[in-house]
Amino acid sequence: MTTIEQLDTPSVMIDLDVLDRNLRKTAELASKAGVKLRPHTKTHKSVWIAKEQIRYGACGITVAKLGEAEVMAEGGIEDILIAFPIVGASKLDRLERLMSLARITVSTDNVEVAKGLSDMGVRAGFRVPLYVDINTGLGRCGGEPGAETVELVKRMADLPGVHIRGIMTHAGHAYGKTGRDDILAVARNEAESLVLTSAMLGDAGIPIEEVSVGSTPTSKFIGELGVAGVTEMRPGAYVFGDISQYAIGLIEASDFAMKVKATVVSMPRAGTIIVDAGSKTITTDVNAHRKGYGMVVGHESAIVERLSEEHGNILVPDNAEFRIGDAVYIVPNHCCTVTNLHDRLVGVRDGMVEKWIQVDGRGKVQ
Repeated sequence: MTTIEQLDTPSVMIDLDVLDRNLRKTAELASKAGVKLRPHTKTHKSVWIAKEQIRYGACGITVAKLGEAEVMAEGGIEDILIAFPIVGASKLDRLERLMSLARITVSTDNVEVAKGLSDMGVRAGFRVPLYVDINTGLGRCGGEPGAETVELVKRMADLPGVHIRGIMTHAGHAYGKTGRDDILAVARNEAESLVLTSAMLGDAGIPIEEVSVGSTPTSKFIGELGVAGVTEMRPGAYVFGDISQYAIGLIEASDFAMKVKATVVSMPRAGTIIVDAGSKTITTDVNAHRKGYGMVVGHESAIVERLSEEHGNILVPDNAEFRIGDAVYIVPNHCCTVTNLHDRLVGVRDGMVEKWIQVDGRGKVQ
């Protein structure tokens, strides 16, 4: 077997014990709150990890793109939400085929998109299950909660080939908050906005089966919302942990399942080391709460200052002791985008390489 020390670089390592603990903790959090867990697989894009999430009690999974759904269905996942609008004849044809393989729900915030789904459903002889997307502060997809969404859903509900199954949102703006109270406030607003809208839709004669909230930060507070009616949550990045969660106090360093192993290959000037992990290995996503492109484990004052394609420039204190050939371990700012840069991740346990985790959905952006 290969030890971590023998592992070539750059490599994206996943601590299997930490991964397992993260999966278990979030599944237990959902269970105690009486809410279904439908994790977003964009973080790991792995059929194996998706099956582990289901083994711990997830009701199904969420994906971002039709291509990811196809990969997961072919891998044996039976219940999939595509949290992205499906637009265009070619994608609708693929969706029709996919719906013969698994239980598929799709989402939109637009009547024209819903009509395309409805027309496909009528031709195929079934009704397409649909979540309607609502904006609760992120300012991406979705109309406003309450009356605006009610009027939108009324128009969609008249379409013969769709079934309005639920409403959903993604409070990704929670990552911009600092401190527990601020994030909890976002989580409560997220839940209250959807629950209110669901009640209004019920009064309008459109019963809503699923009230689905998203984002890893707000999922941490699912048991503290003080509002009844949320049925489902869809966190993603909780599986690996990253600086975006750590910097706002949601996780501890012990919750990092993902670390990038790199090697010092140059020391061109005082206070700078160059490693063999650049933008093709580590995400170029920045973080509003911390400088640089990640955190060097054991050297938290170091700054991953710059990434070119294959080089990582790290500023280190002048008295930091590094040598050519030394290994460094970097926690990325955003674990999801790191995953998509690699064909496989290295599963490690107790200092040894235990398994290779295939990134089955890598590049499935269509």
